Amino acid sequence: MQYRRFGKTNLRLSVFSLGTMRYLADVENARQTIAKALALGINHLETARGYGKSEEFLGSAIKAGLLVSRSQLHVTTKIPPTADADSMRRYIDESLQRLNLDYLDCLGIHGLNTWEHLEWVQAKNGCMQAVQEAIADGRVRHVGFSTHGPLEVILAAINTDFFEFVNLHYYYFFQRNASAIQLAAQKDMGVFIISPADKGGRLYTPPQTLKDLCQPFSPLELNYRFLLSDNRITTLSVGPAKPDELIEPLRVSECDSELTPAEIAAFERLENHQKAALETDKCSQCYACLPCPENINIPEVLRLRNLAVAYDMTDYGKYRYGMFENAGHWFPGMKANRCIECGDCLPRCPEKLDIPALLEDAHERLNGKAGRRLWG
Repeated sequence: MQYRRFGKTNLRLSVFSLGTMRYLADVENARQTIAKALALGINHLETARGYGKSEEFLGSAIKAGLLVSRSQLHVTTKIPPTADADSMRRYIDESLQRLNLDYLDCLGIHGLNTWEHLEWVQAKNGCMQAVQEAIADGRVRHVGFSTHGPLEVILAAINTDFFEFVNLHYYYFFQRNASAIQLAAQKDMGVFIISPADKGGRLYTPPQTLKDLCQPFSPLELNYRFLLSDNRITTLSVGPAKPDELIEPLRVSECDSELTPAEIAAFERLENHQKAALETDKCSQCYACLPCPENINIPEVLRLRNLAVAYDMTDYGKYRYGMFENAGHWFPGMKANRCIECGDCLPRCPEKLDIPALLEDAHERLNGKAGRRLWG
């Protein structure tokens, strides 16, 4: 296992962190999963107030005794932003009690996704007042934020200079947040990548087309290498439902060097195949089409269409597309069939795409059962 400095926190974290959203079957499964992670060299455990019984299960494992001392273990929990300090004070105390801890190594403001959330963070008597009190009395060592929000909100949150780390989405198949990675690095913030296997493309069950294009590597391995070869990134979330699901991801835990020629060739093959498959219908994700009067997240819909057409990533596309209209600010936007063909987006598209036609096609390909957040 390799370890990297988590920005200005100066913590040295394993390049894989144990995300604890999916080990919720029972407390014994949680203990076994945590023990396996620690035995494999993971030293950072990440949970959240909103992850069902995750904090409680982790607290039970801590109380029972872990394989490492507390000083060698780094624990992060996440708490949603609140409009007032009193709620945050209560939430911090409750999380510490459930976790059986005297202090948190890191507290993340969970889901700083909207401009309103940012206003709460910046308010004089808002949630950060309680966080600063907890830092002053030693119950919290470091503070950051996690986000599923638009790039503009992420950049503004980073620029508040309140935070020492950021948890965000960034993968080979979703590079929209590249400028947030760069800004965080400039400010010496730790960077934690959320769910690269699942949100990054459901790469643990890739379609055959994608597997063939990635040879001799697996799609999951290539995505991990894309991220680990970037030294601005500290750690990647791995979220097993059971201990054995840690084995495959951690095979690359020692591989954090620059991309090899073979890996670069695989990425070039992916890019060339996408261009050939999509031809003149490829959305390049410039976001110039927004805002949409019907609140359709056009770039994200067309990104999912890109992946379905080019790589047969239809199952992943259906999974993410089903979140629209069902996940609130965690995945905002209406489905593509809400398009009324008003034409507002057409003159703004530098590629002159027939956006209404592509939205209709995307809906036909990807519409399925409604989705929801795992812990929603």
